[in-house]
Amino acid sequence: IPDDSAGIRSSRVFSATVTMSISPLRMGIDLGGTKIAGVVLDAAGVEVCRERLPTPQGDYQLTLQALAGLVARLEDRAGQPCSVGVGMPGSVSRATGLVKNSNSVCLNGQPLHRDLEALLERPVRFANDADCFALSEAVDGVAAGAAVVFGVIIGTGTGGGLVVNRQLVSGPNGISGEWGHNPLPWPQPEELPGPACYCGLHGCIETWLSGPGLARDHRAVHGVTMEAVTVAQCAELGDTRALATMQRYMDRVTRALASVINIIDPDVIVLGGGVSNFRRLYAAVPSRWGEYVFSDRVDTRLVAAQHGDASGVRGAAWLWP
Repeated sequence: IPDDSAGIRSSRVFSATVTMSISPLRMGIDLGGTKIAGVVLDAAGVEVCRERLPTPQGDYQLTLQALAGLVARLEDRAGQPCSVGVGMPGSVSRATGLVKNSNSVCLNGQPLHRDLEALLERPVRFANDADCFALSEAVDGVAAGAAVVFGVIIGTGTGGGLVVNRQLVSGPNGISGEWGHNPLPWPQPEELPGPACYCGLHGCIETWLSGPGLARDHRAVHGVTMEAVTVAQCAELGDTRALATMQRYMDRVTRALASVINIIDPDVIVLGGGVSNFRRLYAAVPSRWGEYVFSDRVDTRLVAAQHGDASGVRGAAWLWP
């Protein structure tokens, strides 16, 4: 990988003194398919600086250079070295050390972890973007103080993350929280076998609850093509077809989250992503999930993310203690 960037060289100077900072700063980077966001937080979680840039589409080497350059510029603005955490689609395989399951396909099969550490000449911590979302909300977000937190991002896909006592749980396979690739629980006859999923199976929760899944259901039932967020907005305005779609959607969310409660019994479930802005979810789903949860009552709280779109990048920063 060519290194002809003065900014990258300056970050290497910083790296030599990273452990000497009196007031340590944490940098989080959210590596997305279309944008890369970076933020620096102080010890109290207060934002020091941030930057956002487009992701080099489909180019692994340029993505590496963009990440390294972003680190250098943010450290220059912060005035001192930072620990670096990266949230990303997919995860780093423990078996191979290579990226797997990323919808940014140029990352798959690449040693992103090793390559970025080599460029920066320091350790870097990586986690799935949904894991970072959950960690952010558990550390200093809406679920701060809760012992067990399950975070859900509902957007283009449907990801999840599990945090216990402010510690991210990744599991031996690195897939803790991947509820979106389980089958939709208690399916209705008309929901079988379910839509095909890119993972190779049918009827995964993601195919029903993701934004494209909601839009597909609206189109299939009502013959109207619109984005998921638009369906939710129309439902808020009283459109009868959109309301019917959102009723089906909320029933599926209820069943999907009830299965999570039955397995891990979280104190709080935090929702993020575009569809999480549909306010009726937060009353309708908890009012119904008792039908499916194996308990005499359900005390789990369902809440919207406090930090919104910034949760992922903040959680990446919190990957370092």
